[in-house]
Amino acid sequence: MTAENNVVNSDTKGADAIDEAIAKGIDFDGTPIPPVKLDLYHKVMALEANRQRSGVSNTMRSRIIRIGAKHIPQLELDQLLVEAGFAPLKEKDIAFFYGGK
Repeated sequence: MTAENNVVNSDTKGADAIDEAIAKGIDFDGTPIPPVKLDLYHKVMALEANRQRSGVSNTMRSRIIRIGAKHIPQLELDQLLVEAGFAPLKEKDIAFFYGGK
C-alpha cells in the first residue's frame, strides 16, 4: 500500500487531530508512525496518566503559557494572565518561551 492510500482523512488542526493520527498510527502525510516511536509515546503517556495532579488552575496557567507563547506577544500574554487572575509570567517562563525570539 502506498503512502497516498494511508493519508489521514481528518483535519490537521487542533490537539484532537494529533491524538487521532497517533491512534491510527499514521502521520499527516500518510506515512506510518514507526512502532518504536508509538511504543515510547504510549509508555510516557502512561507515566503521565499516573502522576498526581496539583490543581486545575496551575495546569490551566501552564497550558495557557505553553500554547499562548506561540501565538501571543510576551507583554500581551502577561497582561491577559493578570487580568484573568493568574500569576504573571515568571522569569523562567519568559526565558524558556520567549528567550530565543
